[in-house]
Amino acid sequence: MQLKHKRKINIKDKYRLFLMALPFLILTFLFSYLPLHGWLYAFYNYRPGIPLRENEFVGFYWFTSIISNPTQTAEVLRVLRNTFAMSTLGILTSVLPVIFAIFLSEIKLNWLKKTVQVLTTLPNFISWVLVYSFAFALFSTNTGFVNRILMQLGAIDRGINFLASNKHVWLTMILWSTWKGLGWSAIMYLAAITSIDPELYEAAKVDGAGRFRMMWHITVPGIMPTYFVLLLLQIANFINNGMEQYYVFQNAINKDYIEVLDLYVYNIGMMGTSFSFATAVSALKSLVSVFLLMFANGLSKFGRGETIL
Repeated sequence: MQLKHKRKINIKDKYRLFLMALPFLILTFLFSYLPLHGWLYAFYNYRPGIPLRENEFVGFYWFTSIISNPTQTAEVLRVLRNTFAMSTLGILTSVLPVIFAIFLSEIKLNWLKKTVQVLTTLPNFISWVLVYSFAFALFSTNTGFVNRILMQLGAIDRGINFLASNKHVWLTMILWSTWKGLGWSAIMYLAAITSIDPELYEAAKVDGAGRFRMMWHITVPGIMPTYFVLLLLQIANFINNGMEQYYVFQNAINKDYIEVLDLYVYNIGMMGTSFSFATAVSALKSLVSVFLLMFANGLSKFGRGETIL
């Protein structure tokens, strides 16, 4: 009788947890799966303003044109180069939030720790439009703070157009992205650090270990599982690196280096006239992302013995 009672309680708990997750499952379906219906536009020669059923059905024409049309192939390869470069830099700099979280946790003054954490987390809630406004105030040619200082010091004769330059575009973009998301990305690692058993630190102190030795032998191993899970998810999302940042920073001079795949789809679909081609590129991008997710899951199983799915 007691086993039956426990089984009923467990079943009730499962239903309760499912009901708690149900609103989020509905939101995921509405915003992630329902829009996939729009992939139908990739199989038509769609013209805006005309119902889809009245447009010409072309099958896989727009998909095959990605490799059959030399101009479109060159454009897709260009934006893939930019996408892979930006995403690779993002993976290489993913260790920075880990380092920041470790050193932040070592600050003993509670008010200083909270102040630093708040100041570094706030930029995450600022839109990229405001970030560009801040960049424009600093680096604009005529009124920028940096150009004024350099001219007053006699380092330059006239202002340098930092924002409209095709040099070091990938580096500047990753620097802005790091500044904006460093504090927010460190929150997960700070939570992982708080879950480490304090007795490990006490035992290390008894053995005469210093702060840096405890950081290297206790803190770092304690947050590595969290880091690897987030890293594998980032690898799975390798080709989806967003477009908001690149959209506000793009101009005619740096477009060849700043236009990533998502921004390219937006430019040719919403700003251009190739709506069906943009949908085809976006659909293939999603399929590649699923493949990368499976690859990252297999890599996790091979390297750590655990899967992320």
